[in-house]
Amino acid sequence: MNVRDGDQAPQRGERAAHDRANGHRDGGATAAAPASNGTRTRQEADGRGQRLHPLTVVVGAVRELMALVAAGATGLLVGGLSTAFYFTLAGLAFGLLFHMASWATFTYVLFGDRIELRRALIGRSVKTIPRDRIRGVDISASLPHRLLGLAVVHIDAGADGGEGSLNAVSRLEAERLRGILLARDAPAPPSRVLARMRRRWYVYAPLSGAYLLTPFALAGSLLGTVYNLGDDLGLITRERVEDFGHDVVGLSTALVVALAILVLIAMPVMSVVVFTLFNWDFTVHERDGSVVVERGILTRRSVSLERRRLRGVELADNPFERTAGVTRLGALITGLGDAVQRGRLLPAAPRTVAESLAARVVGNVPGPLLAHPPAARGRRLVRAVAGPAGLAGLALLAGQPWVAAACAPFAVLAVPLGLDRYRQLGHATDGERLSVRSGSLRRRQVVVEHGAIIGWRVRRTLFQRRLGLATLFAAVGAGEGGYSATDMAEEDAVALAAGITPAWLTPFLEPPPGDARP
Repeated sequence: MNVRDGDQAPQRGERAAHDRANGHRDGGATAAAPASNGTRTRQEADGRGQRLHPLTVVVGAVRELMALVAAGATGLLVGGLSTAFYFTLAGLAFGLLFHMASWATFTYVLFGDRIELRRALIGRSVKTIPRDRIRGVDISASLPHRLLGLAVVHIDAGADGGEGSLNAVSRLEAERLRGILLARDAPAPPSRVLARMRRRWYVYAPLSGAYLLTPFALAGSLLGTVYNLGDDLGLITRERVEDFGHDVVGLSTALVVALAILVLIAMPVMSVVVFTLFNWDFTVHERDGSVVVERGILTRRSVSLERRRLRGVELADNPFERTAGVTRLGALITGLGDAVQRGRLLPAAPRTVAESLAARVVGNVPGPLLAHPPAARGRRLVRAVAGPAGLAGLALLAGQPWVAAACAPFAVLAVPLGLDRYRQLGHATDGERLSVRSGSLRRRQVVVEHGAIIGWRVRRTLFQRRLGLATLFAAVGAGEGGYSATDMAEEDAVALAAGITPAWLTPFLEPPPGDARP
């Protein structure tokens, strides 16, 4: 059964009125907002462009210099003061001229309804981004930018308006642009700090598999770079590789065990280091009608999430994080690109802190969650055990008993996994927000506002119909586009949808006029 917003035209008008009353407006229908000070600047009046900060040339030149000096050093090691070295110097000079020309020929100008990015290096081009289409304005600053007091402004206007970057402007200019581009008609609440990450929370990094394996990815990339450089310089030969292999094979067992223990100790330590580099001083502000998230050491990043586009939050964790009472919090924003990174509200924090921040952003998390019927437990067990058990059965038929024996432990371990997946199923509503939860190895609890739901879909497979179960899918114009409450009782799924949007479900539930049923 599918219920869509378009099926009920009168209700759509009611929904729009409800959204306007709650401040949820479509970006395409929003009137152009004036500048934050209520007056037009001289730049807006005469349409003259403004250039990037002059020190932008210095940042670009330093980046070019580092790359070309490395290439020049390689040329000196291989062939001495050769022609390649002179080409390196010529490349450096060309890079400096190119950055100066790019700076001199790029301008941006603010108008009452748009921002224009103008470029005239070879051919003239003008990129126009309507201000009512802007979904977010992010500010980032690498270490060279921070040393020079600069910042990069990234403007995200979704699929309709595209995106643009200003690399780079002064920090004050970046904040001014963000305030103007995200300004709306409604007065913004005063700025305040919603949450700030505490130092002791950095020890939660090893609980996440991503940060635990990041040092290996960095080490592999570094070793690959060193190997390629050594190969180019003639330092790596077949004989040296063979000798190194023989040395590794000849290591004593005690030394191998010691190295393994060292790696196991280094993994959590390095994960904390990498976690700290990306999330240092993680702070969530409320500023100019947006939720602003700032984080990072070497590269300081500031992401703005407009409250009027915020539809809900997602709490995610794994078994290790659940045991420690830790969760990660993300925002569900309409039209947000790279939502996994840009929508992050807390990387790893105590669950009570995450729920408190969620309450400040979208409202209290509904609870307690209602458990799903016992029939759902059988489905979770069957789906968990079916894989390894089926593979073991095929191995026995193929005459491979050792493969079946290897699959048997996985089938046994799948039983507690299936039971835990059933325990994590749940749903709840408090009259304003809907919350659904599922998953075990990666548990997700999604909280969405009732006004963000744009449709329903009730799905029943053959096995679900036999057990009286159904999956209720709530279509949401944010995040992944929709979220499911899996294996609910069929009547509970319909009642939940009807309780949230009764006008959409009533025509489908009431018998047609004149239906003579006993």
